Amino acid sequence: MSQTVFCRKYQQELEALPFPPLPGKRGQEIQASVSKQAWEEWQALQTRLINEKHLNMLDPEARAYLNEQMERFLDNRETDQAEGYVPPER
Repeated sequence: MSQTVFCRKYQQELEALPFPPLPGKRGQEIQASVSKQAWEEWQALQTRLINEKHLNMLDPEARAYLNEQMERFLDNRETDQAEGYVPPER
């Protein structure tokens, strides 16, 4: 049986991340408070932002921007969206 965590984004018990997604204390904090579902959704948004905004991950400003967007996403606040992105129809 997989472990669960009280997800800060969805405010309910959901499947936990199997390991910290980032190194160090920050990764442990995310593992303890973010569900696998929320993290996967953040990774999809992060990928769209990097690609559509042509972010250079070697640039400290780009990394700071993504960190801010991640916090906003996980706290259910409005985030930037990739211009021209149209979600696939189900």
